[in-house]
Amino acid sequence: MRPGPSGALPPWVLAIAAMLSVQLGSALSVDLIDDVGAAGTAWLRLSMGAVVFLALARPPLRSVRRADIAPLLGLGVTSGLVTIAFLAAIEHIPLGTAVAVEFLGPLTVAAVRSHNRRALIWPALALLGVIGLTEPWRGEPAAAGLAYAALAAVGWAAYIVLTQRVGDRFSGIDALSLTVPIAAVTAAVVGVPQAAGHLTVEVLMVAAGLAVLLPVLPYALEMLALRRMTPTAFGTLMALEPAIGVLLGLLVLSQQPSVTQLAGMGLVVLAGAGAQRNGRRKPAASAGRPDAVVVPLTASLPAGCSAAGRGCQPRPGLSEASDPLGRSR
Repeated sequence: MRPGPSGALPPWVLAIAAMLSVQLGSALSVDLIDDVGAAGTAWLRLSMGAVVFLALARPPLRSVRRADIAPLLGLGVTSGLVTIAFLAAIEHIPLGTAVAVEFLGPLTVAAVRSHNRRALIWPALALLGVIGLTEPWRGEPAAAGLAYAALAAVGWAAYIVLTQRVGDRFSGIDALSLTVPIAAVTAAVVGVPQAAGHLTVEVLMVAAGLAVLLPVLPYALEMLALRRMTPTAFGTLMALEPAIGVLLGLLVLSQQPSVTQLAGMGLVVLAGAGAQRNGRRKPAASAGRPDAVVVPLTASLPAGCSAAGRGCQPRPGLSEASDPLGRSR
């Protein structure tokens, strides 16, 4: 990590604060899901986020080439679908479990792109951790929730590939001003009918607050953190996000993990940190600037995403070389 100015918060604190914001936004979304459904929550949260990003940056429409249209549309649509899938997952299974399952997507992409067979140990280790989290031997697992989380994992993997292409052409805030509105429109297809008849001033205010928690605040915090820490250190810290999901699930949603589930979460975190050592990508020759490749941890991210599935957004200034997990949300 790079030393920060005197009196400033350490960059790792900013990075962890960003993860806490992502997972707190996800945890607090559960009540809104009860009111307007998972798709309705995704639509409201993404729409509010789109308004904020459009206010912060004018979409660079004149810079969009014909070859950019398909990746931009694909990234926006994928972001919307991943957000819906993840929110649908946490409607049925614990938050930490959903984050861990979703993590399998970027971990697999990182392993495949490393061109090293040994790297496949990390998604395999994470899968073992997910088995520990779901504890299938204790009864019938929540199949619907796991299916939605698996769908989010697949979407997060696709999101990484698309973000790489979009990031080669547009910087972080410009990409967000283009793709988040597309994600909101995508979510609206299912979200508007689901939320119809349930929209109140209170619901809209809650949705606006959730949009601040994700994606607006995490983006700002991560941008500040990355100015004063190495991308590799940042990506390694992002591996803690599934554990933070478990913690927020416990504190906000009273989701008490067992010892086996805690051990499983430890394996997922270890896999995420290990995958950070692989998946290098050469900078795009056509980018022409250091911040051209904007790939999330997520990312959330996971994250977002993200990305994770939690309102996916490109991570500011990260290349896939530094952040193979491709965080969304």
